[in-house]
Amino acid sequence: MDRALFDRIYRQAKRIVAGLVATAAVLLLILTIIWRDRAPVDTVELDPAPDAESELSVTWFGVGTLLIDDGTTQILIDGFISRPTLMDVLLGRPVENDAATINYFLNEYRVRRLAAIIPVHSHFDHAMDVGAIANRSSASILGSESTANIARGVRVPEDQIVVVENNADYTFGNFTVRFIESVHAPVGWRGSVPFPGTIDEPLKMPAPVKAWREGGSYSVVISHPRNTLLVQGSAGIRVGALDDVEVDTVLLGVGLLGGLGDDYLRDYWNATVTATGASTVIPIHFDDYTKPFGTIAFPPSILDNVPELAARLRELRDTYDTETRIVLPGFAEPIPLVRPLAGDEAADADTTT
Repeated sequence: MDRALFDRIYRQAKRIVAGLVATAAVLLLILTIIWRDRAPVDTVELDPAPDAESELSVTWFGVGTLLIDDGTTQILIDGFISRPTLMDVLLGRPVENDAATINYFLNEYRVRRLAAIIPVHSHFDHAMDVGAIANRSSASILGSESTANIARGVRVPEDQIVVVENNADYTFGNFTVRFIESVHAPVGWRGSVPFPGTIDEPLKMPAPVKAWREGGSYSVVISHPRNTLLVQGSAGIRVGALDDVEVDTVLLGVGLLGGLGDDYLRDYWNATVTATGASTVIPIHFDDYTKPFGTIAFPPSILDNVPELAARLRELRDTYDTETRIVLPGFAEPIPLVRPLAGDEAADADTTT
C-alpha cells in the first residue's frame, strides 16, 4: 500500500472515529438531560395527614418500606435500606447489605420492638435486607419460600422464618396479619414482570439484583383495634381477591403505574380502594430506588410522571370515593392511624363539639 492511500484511509478513519465520539457525546448529553428531568417532590399536592393523636402509626422510609408501630409492637413491611446504585442495577454488579446504613436505620428510628418483617414479594427493592435486619433482632420473617431462601442465605435461624399460607392469620401483639395471594404489576418489557421466577436455594451474598426473583406477591392485610390496613406493595390486580376485605387505610404501591394506561389504573383503584371501603390512601413506591437511603426523588419523568399520576388518582377519588383522603407520606414522618367514626358516631361527635 502506497503512502498516499494509507494517509487517505487514516484520515477517513479519524473522521469516522471523531464522528462516533461526537455522536456518543450528544447521546450521552441527551440521556443525561432526560434522566435529570424530574419533577420536584413538593410539586405534588395531595391531602394533609390526619390531624389526630394515636398510639398507632405508620412511617414510610422510602420505596415500599414501612414501619407500623402501636407503641408496643412493631411490624416492618419490606426491608430495603441498602440502596444499590443505578450502575449496580444496569451492569448487574454484585451487591451486599449495607451494614452501616442498616444499623443507622435501626438505631436512629428506634426499631427496637420489631416482631415481624414482611416483604410483599422477593425483589431486591423489597426484600434485600430482610435477613440482615432479622439477624439484628428477634423478629420473624414472613413470606414465600423465595423470601425464606433470602433469609437462609444470610443464616437467619430457621425458627425466625415463616413460609406463609394464603389467607392464613398470624398474630403479633394486637396485630393480626393476613396474606392474600396477588400478582406483580406488569411493568417489565412488553407487559412482563421484572425478574420473574423463584429463589430455589439460599441466596448467598454478594449477588446481582437479578438474583432476587419475584417469588410470588401478596396483598397484606394488617388488623389492629385502632385501624385496619391493606399493604398493596406492587400495583398488581387479582380481580375479586379483596372483595370481602374491609380496611381503613390502603398503602398503595404506584411504582410505574402511570405507564399501564387509564383502564388499568381505574381497575387497580377500584380493586384496592373502592372494593375495600378505605377512607385513607397513602401512595408508596413512587420514588427512585437507586437514590441513597433518606434521599427522596421522583423517577425521571419519561419513566414515571408522578405529578400526573397524582392528578389521575385524585380524579379517581373524586369519581368513585369522594370521602377518601389521599396522603403523600414524607420520609420518616409518622402518620397517625385511627379508625374513622361511623355515620351516627360522627354525628354525635359533631354535636358534642
